[in-house]
Amino acid sequence: MNFNGTWKVYSEENLEEFLKAIGAPQMIIKMRKEVKPVIIIEQNGKDFTCTMKTPVSTKVQSFSLGKEAEITTLDGRKIKCIVREENGKLIAENDKFTSVREIQGDEMIETITAGSVTFTSRSKRV
Repeated sequence: MNFNGTWKVYSEENLEEFLKAIGAPQMIIKMRKEVKPVIIIEQNGKDFTCTMKTPVSTKVQSFSLGKEAEITTLDGRKIKCIVREENGKLIAENDKFTSVREIQGDEMIETITAGSVTFTSRSKRV
């Protein structure tokens, strides 16, 4: 599994519905709908740093596989979760959501489910 690199989001499905489902403020929903982030992933063994850049903010997440980590959600809240690797996929879970990030060909696909709402983001390596 090689997630290293810079990834440009080109497609997002169900973003607004997902942000509403997790209780994001309307201002965040409006702002986030208008931008496609760039994601930089640095992987060193089981340690990861993910940086998400938009024109208005940069968010950095660091985690180690199998250990509890504090991450910042799309709407800016801090939550705790554990990230694991399973069949080449990065899976982050807690009691409110499940995120699955995987490489398919030259794409990175992230699917986040909260309750009955699923958001899918597709990126290409740049």
